[in-house]
Amino acid sequence: MGADRALSIMDQMLWTAAIVAGPILGAILIVGILISVIQVATQIQEMTLTYVPKLIVSVVLLIILGSWMIGKLVQFSRGLFLLIPSLAH
Repeated sequence: MGADRALSIMDQMLWTAAIVAGPILGAILIVGILISVIQVATQIQEMTLTYVPKLIVSVVLLIILGSWMIGKLVQFSRGLFLLIPSLAH
């Protein structure tokens, strides 16, 4: 396998990971910023106040987007397995 093919596979892997993880990480970032603004405005410095909403949002998004995320990962993995015979020569 040439370096260009390995870099292409690595590029596809990184983009797939970013696309799959992006929605959850973005939502957690937005919730974290909103909670931080609320904490600054109300001067409530409770540590669990930041974790519980993030956990709830991530669980809800995993339930909603889980099948799509698995589908994207399976599609990438299937492409890799179909690529194996062409790597022999």
